[in-house]
Amino acid sequence: MHGHEWDATDAAGPAPGGAPARLDGHRLVPLATALLQDDGLILHWSEDAEALLGYPADEAVGSYAARLFTDRTDRPEVLALFERILSGKGWSGVFQVRHRDGHLVELELRTYPIAGPGGTLLLLATASDTEALHRVEADLAVLDGIFGQSPIGMAVYDTDLRYVRLNEALARMNGVPVEDHLGRRISAVLPGINSAEIEQTMRQVLITGRPVVDARSHGRVPGDPRRDRAWSASYFRLEDSTGRVFGVCSSIIDVTERFRAEARASRAQERLATIAEATARIGTTLDLQRTAEELIEAVVPRFADFATVDLLEPVLRGAEPTPIPDDRSVQLRAVAVGESYESGLVHAVDTVGEVTEYAPQRSYTQCLRSGRPLVRAHVDEEVLRGLVATPERVGPGIEAGIHSYLMVPMAARGMVLGGAEFIRMRNPEPFTAADVALAEELVARTALAIDNARLYRRERETALTLQRSLLPQEIHRTLGLEIAYRYLPSSVVSEVGGDWFDVVPLSCGRVALVVGDVMGHGIRAAATMGQLRTVARTLATLDMPPEQVLTRLDETASGIGEGQFATCICAVYDPLERTVQVASAGHLPPVWVSPDGTARRVEVPPGVPLGVGGVAFESIEFALPEGGMVTLYTDGLVERRGQDLDDGIDLLARTLSGPGRTLEESCDAVLGALVTDGTEDDIAMIMARVLPLPADRIATLPLTGGGRLPGKARRFTRATLDGWGLSALSDYAELLVSELVTNALLHADAPRRLRLFRDRVLTVEVSDAGGQTPQLRPFAEQDEGGRGMFLVSELAQRWGSRLTRDGKVVWAELELPFGTV
Repeated sequence: MHGHEWDATDAAGPAPGGAPARLDGHRLVPLATALLQDDGLILHWSEDAEALLGYPADEAVGSYAARLFTDRTDRPEVLALFERILSGKGWSGVFQVRHRDGHLVELELRTYPIAGPGGTLLLLATASDTEALHRVEADLAVLDGIFGQSPIGMAVYDTDLRYVRLNEALARMNGVPVEDHLGRRISAVLPGINSAEIEQTMRQVLITGRPVVDARSHGRVPGDPRRDRAWSASYFRLEDSTGRVFGVCSSIIDVTERFRAEARASRAQERLATIAEATARIGTTLDLQRTAEELIEAVVPRFADFATVDLLEPVLRGAEPTPIPDDRSVQLRAVAVGESYESGLVHAVDTVGEVTEYAPQRSYTQCLRSGRPLVRAHVDEEVLRGLVATPERVGPGIEAGIHSYLMVPMAARGMVLGGAEFIRMRNPEPFTAADVALAEELVARTALAIDNARLYRRERETALTLQRSLLPQEIHRTLGLEIAYRYLPSSVVSEVGGDWFDVVPLSCGRVALVVGDVMGHGIRAAATMGQLRTVARTLATLDMPPEQVLTRLDETASGIGEGQFATCICAVYDPLERTVQVASAGHLPPVWVSPDGTARRVEVPPGVPLGVGGVAFESIEFALPEGGMVTLYTDGLVERRGQDLDDGIDLLARTLSGPGRTLEESCDAVLGALVTDGTEDDIAMIMARVLPLPADRIATLPLTGGGRLPGKARRFTRATLDGWGLSALSDYAELLVSELVTNALLHADAPRRLRLFRDRVLTVEVSDAGGQTPQLRPFAEQDEGGRGMFLVSELAQRWGSRLTRDGKVVWAELELPFGTV
């Protein structure tokens, strides 16, 4: 036992028990108390005393302390101690006391002499287990060492989130002395950081008891007011062994450099993601404007709040771009504009389609001329004045909040095509060198796609011009036949194709309908189509029957080049006989519609495609009565992927069936039923319907019986022309008729019929049973004959002959007087 005495007046100082037993008002070590009489009789025994020594209060109270807690050998010393204490002096020291179960407990003991009732002297004793005290002292020493030596910022907050304790590391981190923290909240000490978010996190920890690890905070502190910093903090709730909550503890690490590295990595990753997305998005079509719009969609709002794309006028026309001279202004057309929100800036830039001229010394012009980006990290009114095309755009730009600007010339293959502008308003970050590199990458990809689109547009327009020039520019009116047609270029295959159709006027009012399809697409197919169409038209005008036209076309296709194949169908309609003669070269069958609306396909010998060579073609003939209709078409109309071709032809027939529609309505109905978005081939279609022949357009004289046939034919001709109001042609027509009938009598023996036909021209036609076509032969002045066909050739605008199934027809045409229909 060892200790020391102290004056009783010290009892007025700190609360009994001293600091080692308590911390901030919360018990850490049980503190036993007892009240004794001057003879050692126990008057009061606390719960902590019961827990410390094992004696319950009912057993301890009324017992003598010396007898209860000591051996016999210790009692004299204890009694001597009591005498000293009761003399008016207190005592403190370490004293061993026996526990109820027999083992010794070493106590930190303090005694306080106090006056009892009637002036009696009583003794108040407090005691703590020295082993527990040593443990607490060690823990506090460790805690003090952590707070004092740790490089990590540490702080303790009470339940009102006020600083209770913090270490020097945190004070240095914040740039505020320790004492200026205590009793204050974070928002009062550090107004420049996101204190509201931090305190919200701490409240959640207080409420739930769940720790939070790596909670990020950021802002500026008094110790470094010019730079943004970042911290990583962990929070856990402080509570005693009974679960009573008395605050929050935090550990804080400065992660500014890591945060900046992560931010740089994040921005780099975002740039890569932007490039990857833009690569997939930009250039999906060969359309100039759509490609520019794809760039806008890729950068707004991820990269810029506002963006525009302007192209040089020559580029939009498909011309080759040229260097921009130093003394020349430039004209640019806005092709795409986009913004992330309604900023009002659209009123300060060109609208899509508008053209703006930039003077030679403007920043925009100089940037285009140099081919290098123009970046203004910070934009004010003076800077903006040098960027815009006109001064009146400065005000709206400032009002919209422009604070950073980037313009990148759009160049491909070494030539500038235009420029792309990027503007930031709500995005607070100015454009950096990394942003410029990203913009250059995106604009370069866009420029290449735009240049490809420009080249494609030029080539396509050239090809389309070629193709259109090879198709009929006008369908001439044909007597006795109504014609309607449709030609639709492919909506999926961007190249021109080889489909064609033609309506070829022939002699005697007949007309040839031709539809063909060169296999493949592109300039070569269009060129082949043009050659075949020209040859087909020429052959048809020579009065060749359809099968012979296809035979000659086959020879032409074979001579064009290897792999150039085409399908074709040729039909010749005779309005006087109302018959159709048709032959096919691997083409789809026509669809025939009767006057009552019944539709069916015409079974034509299929033949082989043109270009195969060496195969004969056949033709068939069928009647087409008044009101009847025939339709010729290419496979693009009825062929669909995954669908049987016959199903498409049957649908065409069903769509055409039924009376009551005009030809134009029938064409529209067919396209509506058979043509869908994304058709993969061109479509050509001709519909022809038989009309009644006016009685004043045709006159026929059988050349049979006796008498002088030439004279009879001349009288018939004059009378007919007088009735038609064409007396001015009577003399020429009589002479032509006389020569043709005489020639038939001399060389064919069997003239059969004279027919006069008035359409675009007056046609004189004589048929006979001969199979030999007339020829122009040389003759001498003394020859008495042989001048007939020479005379016909001189008088007629055009003449010719054609073979029929039972002979031939020789015809001659006279031009009608001006104004005659």
